[in-house]
Amino acid sequence: MNSNNAGVLVIVHGSSNPSWVKVVDEAIQLVDTALPITVGYLEFSEERSIEQGIRTLEKQGVDTILSIPLFVSSASTHIEEIKYALGQINTPVIETDLKPISTSANIIWVHPMDTHPLVLDIIMERVNSLSEYPEKEVLLFVAHGSDVPSFHQRWEKMLEDIKQTVAHQVPFHQVTHGTLHPDNLEERAKEAASNGHTLIVVPLFLSEGYFTKKVIPTRLDGLSYKWDAKTYLPHPLVSKWIEDKITTAL
Repeated sequence: MNSNNAGVLVIVHGSSNPSWVKVVDEAIQLVDTALPITVGYLEFSEERSIEQGIRTLEKQGVDTILSIPLFVSSASTHIEEIKYALGQINTPVIETDLKPISTSANIIWVHPMDTHPLVLDIIMERVNSLSEYPEKEVLLFVAHGSDVPSFHQRWEKMLEDIKQTVAHQVPFHQVTHGTLHPDNLEERAKEAASNGHTLIVVPLFLSEGYFTKKVIPTRLDGLSYKWDAKTYLPHPLVSKWIEDKITTAL
């Protein structure tokens, strides 16, 4: 690929919370690349939509767009919607309000964060900051998940891979997980806390917000556990992950 006319579109879900958006924007600003780079939000920001991001790059003479979805998992149903909007698939398997975006640029699809080594490094750092005596601790990962069967299976596969990676590095008494979709977090947490070991809870979310501040604490209400609500962002390795994706795609 000729990188002279390439540009980068980082695609993010978005939030009605300005601080959520600010943290994401700061991570993208720290990306070290010579290519023009912009962000497109799936929701909550019409003036900075995915289509607006494409138009911004087109105005800069870009004819090849590296589309990098800054999403925790390929199993997110939003990924299906985005692929459809970008012409990567002809028919989405889920309902979506998004329409295909017309562009003469060649769009290169890049996979989301999943179990990339740099992402695993972030997760390990979050885990180690809370753990003191792993043999006496149960580690509980919390993820968004999906109620759609095929997407649910892919979420579970990713979570199992993360759990195995962590379990090989740290000798926890147990490593388990719960999701908000399907909503099994309260059940999994109570089960994990019932054996008398210290419960550590780590969220697998991109940025702090409604889920980490409201939803998860509500599900865990009444339980004793260690938690600092730290997500993937803010962390410099998120910017490094984007850089790695750009280099690999080129």
